[in-house]
Amino acid sequence: MSESKKQLAHLFDATQCIGCGACVLACSQTNFPEMLNRSIPKRNWPASNIRKVQSEVRRPVTLLVQCQQCSDAPCVRTCPFGANYYDENGLVRTDPNKCVGCNYCIASCPYDARWSYPDSGLPMKCIGEGCMKLIENGEQPACVKACPAGARAFGDINDPNSLIAQRIRQSKTETLMPQKGTRPNFFVVV
Repeated sequence: MSESKKQLAHLFDATQCIGCGACVLACSQTNFPEMLNRSIPKRNWPASNIRKVQSEVRRPVTLLVQCQQCSDAPCVRTCPFGANYYDENGLVRTDPNKCVGCNYCIASCPYDARWSYPDSGLPMKCIGEGCMKLIENGEQPACVKACPAGARAFGDINDPNSLIAQRIRQSKTETLMPQKGTRPNFFVVV
């Protein structure tokens, strides 16, 4: 029997989210503590890899959206320098040593999940370096750990025994913009 490749993914349960913003603050504190009193241009939240979106598809709902960790990521395809890549866990990562800050990856992301760091001009996204350290230590990303309502999950969707795989099986989930063909690994419970 062959072993499935690992694919780490996020789940956001819109039916459980209380809109407290703890995930956004945790992301900022963990990944960009130097930016806590600054904001990202064109975003109303503090420096974070999570952004607030109003959706009216079925009913008014607030979604907290971040990188979709797409299996067919436009940001990986469009990077002319090979700075964007998939790691061993299926996560979309950026190598800052190869990145020149052209920001093609920001322009190509249909989810508006990337942003330009004001001081360096380099693109940022979920999962930041602080959260990568947590994951490497066997912990959950900051947004998942901070959520008081249990509205978030993270883990290997290819492991049928993982909490995220169980929640996906037991819930009605959707991916955002499936028509874009990116094969996102960010699941929303609706």
